Amino acid sequence: MESLLWIGVLLVSAVLTACLRSYARRARLIDVPNSRSSHVVPTPRGGGLAIVISLLLAWAVLAGLGRLPWAVLLGAGLGGGWIALIGFIDDHRDVSARWRLLGQALATVWVLYWLPVAAVPLGDWWLEASWLVLLAGIGIVWLLNLFNFMDGIDGLAGLEAAMVAAGAVLLQWSLGEAQGMAWASAMLVAAAAGFLLWNWPPARIFMGDVGSATLGYLFGVMAVSGVFAPALSVWSWLILLGVFIVDATYTLIHRLLRGERVYQAHRSHAYQRAARWLGSHRRVTVTVGLINALWLLPLAAMSVLWPGQAYALTAMAYLPLVGLCLWLGAGKPERSPVGAVGEP
Repeated sequence: MESLLWIGVLLVSAVLTACLRSYARRARLIDVPNSRSSHVVPTPRGGGLAIVISLLLAWAVLAGLGRLPWAVLLGAGLGGGWIALIGFIDDHRDVSARWRLLGQALATVWVLYWLPVAAVPLGDWWLEASWLVLLAGIGIVWLLNLFNFMDGIDGLAGLEAAMVAAGAVLLQWSLGEAQGMAWASAMLVAAAAGFLLWNWPPARIFMGDVGSATLGYLFGVMAVSGVFAPALSVWSWLILLGVFIVDATYTLIHRLLRGERVYQAHRSHAYQRAARWLGSHRRVTVTVGLINALWLLPLAAMSVLWPGQAYALTAMAYLPLVGLCLWLGAGKPERSPVGAVGEP
């Protein structure tokens, strides 16, 4: 049954993306290239709504079959739906950063309400539940926003979502984790893959805030859930998401140190600089996929096999990525205007 559902999610996501592309054209929901864009052709946006709808429908079916706890659907599902609504409005008419942040905070408080919380040991001392909730909340909000920041070239965010979720499925099955959670991750793979059929370079539709923000939120929820209950550890999630976490965080720190407005659009992320250097979105997206498959996934698997070394393995995963950001000059302002990169 779950296999048929997986195929259905893939098809629904692909068909919905096509419908949303037609809607975006009629509603003039178009990303027009400007000096801060990484594309050269006016392109419809908002296709990420297909990922959200197909995924939440699949989770509802899994919950109805008893394969997914209803708490997951009520917590992550409704919270994700709320983030998607904010993103949908923002794609149509700009929502101020203040109101977006407030909405994100509400969704985070909502999902944390559904997670079992207790103090956890850290060596010789304990991290109290209140501090744990605070750190988890900050982590969810940050991952939500960084995923949005990293959705800037064709195929990148969609491929990242599919590969991170696929890696999580493999690790969850290897742990013998509740199979419903593994299938929940698998449905995310299908939903992202269906959208990616339309978003692969050259993209025929962009994800938009409705997709990127919701994906970041859901990944954040799945990551912190490993802190509160037996599940794939937060360290494994941090390794799987390493490319996005390192690039976004490294770039943000550099921009903050220069006093820039962090929510202002820019093209100084490492992946954006790489796209201009290589002259191709596709090459960067494929390279990120290879990094995920050949570097981060094996290290995440090691963190499952040797949980006591998870700290060291996370550092090992991040160090080359930090070096890559440094080499590409992530976060630095452009010395001279450089045109956007398009795909043939």
